[in-house]
Amino acid sequence: MTGTRRNLLLFAGVAVLFVLTAFWQSWNLSLLILNLSLLSAIMAIGVNIQWGYAGLFSTGIVGSVALGGLAVVLMSGKPVEGAWSAGMPRIAMALAFGIAVVGLAVVLRDRLTGRWKGLIITAVLVAGFFGYRAILDPAVLSVEANNPSQAGHIGGFGLNSIWAWPVGAVFAAAAAWVIGKVALGLREDYLAIATLGIAEIVVTVMRNEDWLDRGVKNLIDLPRPWPVPKEVDLQADPGFVQTVTGFGLDSGDFSTIFVKLIYAALFTAVLAILIWGSERALNSPWGRMVRAIRDNEVSAEAMGKNVTFRHLQIFILGSAVVGLAGAMMTSMDGQLTPPSYTPLRFTFLIWVMVIVGGSGNNWGSILGALLIGWLYYAVEFLGPQLMGAITSGLPAGVLKDRLSDGAAHMRLLTLGVVLLVVLRFAPRGLIPEK
Repeated sequence: MTGTRRNLLLFAGVAVLFVLTAFWQSWNLSLLILNLSLLSAIMAIGVNIQWGYAGLFSTGIVGSVALGGLAVVLMSGKPVEGAWSAGMPRIAMALAFGIAVVGLAVVLRDRLTGRWKGLIITAVLVAGFFGYRAILDPAVLSVEANNPSQAGHIGGFGLNSIWAWPVGAVFAAAAAWVIGKVALGLREDYLAIATLGIAEIVVTVMRNEDWLDRGVKNLIDLPRPWPVPKEVDLQADPGFVQTVTGFGLDSGDFSTIFVKLIYAALFTAVLAILIWGSERALNSPWGRMVRAIRDNEVSAEAMGKNVTFRHLQIFILGSAVVGLAGAMMTSMDGQLTPPSYTPLRFTFLIWVMVIVGGSGNNWGSILGALLIGWLYYAVEFLGPQLMGAITSGLPAGVLKDRLSDGAAHMRLLTLGVVLLVVLRFAPRGLIPEK
């Protein structure tokens, strides 16, 4: 069997899983899992750019996803009356002051020499931190005191959330530039620890800074991206209702299916653009250079390649793709819930997708995202059903209760088993790098 035919069969097999889910459960559930899996596929493309192209082992994916969601809040959230006058100019002044302090520290690092260099830079950073907090804290208290029951944050520009998608990519790319300047010189294991720690800092800030995004109070009712309508608007449209009922369908159920189909089309279009660009880049001279750096940094540097710059470039590109997916996910959800940004879902699950699909191969990353995405969400309802069938013949008692309660943990068990099986029989992934 040729490689192309085998790959097509693998994708067809995953498509069958979604179709079976639609018939066993509902089309609504199947399309919801498909949309979440498509977003995970975009994230997997970003991780594959970092690891598969350049061998950069980053565990800070969740931070890029969270920054993408924050972009939707700032660009598409409703404007908050009184937020600007309450403290926004002072907050902007504090941010500008912080950037200036960091810039000064960088300049001093490059120009100073001698035994006092480290002490001077430390003193500048410490003094700058206290100055930054002195400017920021009073403004934050004023903003959070502005209608705290319904607002208490700076609000957004009220734009259509599709404009926040590229902004999410820019936010994640900017953070990646800072992280790259700090951590890319570290060894692989230290780089993983550093990126995970910085990502947790990003998520912690979003959870606790109410003035920015309401923190754990969550921010709801974010606008949908163009051209996605609301289900209630479709159900109130006589033309839509007449057309749907003419086919013998229920307008209420089909309105949710129709909205999910539009989301699926949007996400597929973005994924197609990314895969087209990624494949062209991978097979270009630039792609061959990056893979040469991945395989042997010493030889590549001896040939005149700037390894540090290329690592930073790749790290920024991959993070931007992940940030784009994070913005798309928040705009689909219509809300920002900072506590939901966990490393298990938005870091390690994405890594499992890339490993199972095949790192270094964009199509493999997509296949892994669709397969593992389906497993991650489908086991949530298949697990209790399977355990109920297994324990149906057991008498009531402690054993049956413990087995039934353990069904909730079958998701992690299933993912672990699948990962072990793939690593045993296909260590390079289902669609390995050529």
